[in-house]
Amino acid sequence: MKILVVAERRDGGLRRVSLELAAKAKALGEATILEIAGDRYSPLPFVSALAKKVEAEKPDLVMLGATLNGRDLGARLAARLGRAYAADVTALAVSGNTLEVGRPMYAGKVRAKVRVQMPAVITVRPGAIPLAESAASPDVVKLEADTSAEKLEFVKFAPVASSGKRVSLAEARVIVSGGRGLKGPENWHLVEDLADALGGAVGASRAVTDAGWRPNEEQVGQTGKTVTPDLYVALGISGAIQHLAGMTSSKVIVAVNKDPDADIFKVADYGVVADVFEFVPAFTEAVRKARSS
Repeated sequence: MKILVVAERRDGGLRRVSLELAAKAKALGEATILEIAGDRYSPLPFVSALAKKVEAEKPDLVMLGATLNGRDLGARLAARLGRAYAADVTALAVSGNTLEVGRPMYAGKVRAKVRVQMPAVITVRPGAIPLAESAASPDVVKLEADTSAEKLEFVKFAPVASSGKRVSLAEARVIVSGGRGLKGPENWHLVEDLADALGGAVGASRAVTDAGWRPNEEQVGQTGKTVTPDLYVALGISGAIQHLAGMTSSKVIVAVNKDPDADIFKVADYGVVADVFEFVPAFTEAVRKARSS
């Protein structure tokens, strides 16, 4: 089976999701890892260049990360070429000429198994595919974007200021998120301290970002970011379905809430019924001691 992986870069290096896709593609068949050259993502030039490449080489499967750019490019490519398309894939296997994929549906209420006829295009959630830390960086083929297809004018890019010592939500293997149970932004250091102790990223529920306690780019959920870390720690989060839609694919979920009937406990692998203001500082200190020993 011929597979084409469209890779993305961040800060000069390949994004982790691109490394995950490359490893999976090599395990499934004959893989080519492709990077579309360009100063920034531009829909029309990128899809025009990629469509020509796919039409020329006819891969059975095109894989992209389910990132902001990957979702847009993957859907455009499938529509242009008339290929089957599956988005937000969290598991995949090949059976003959059929691709069997797992993906969440209905805001995360169910996990569906879908059979997709190849040739196909899919986007895969970051973190959904295990990646060995010793995995080698793949060889990447450059593809020039078709600038003649550009019909948009780039005005400016305004990056969001963030802590330099924390990884982004999309790339994080550990995420600590807080909800209304923190009672106010003045208590957010509890979330940050635990995230730093675990070497992870900071997330938040929609109620928190709507209240202005935290910036919108930290929101996890149906209207925020969808994440698939190895460990997701929810502090003072009740577990509204909109939030669960963005994090139920996490490999291990730990919830801390003083309400034993909170919905978050229905999806948690480990639940702690406790006051976050009493439990979290003690837990953070225990993590620091364990990591320093």
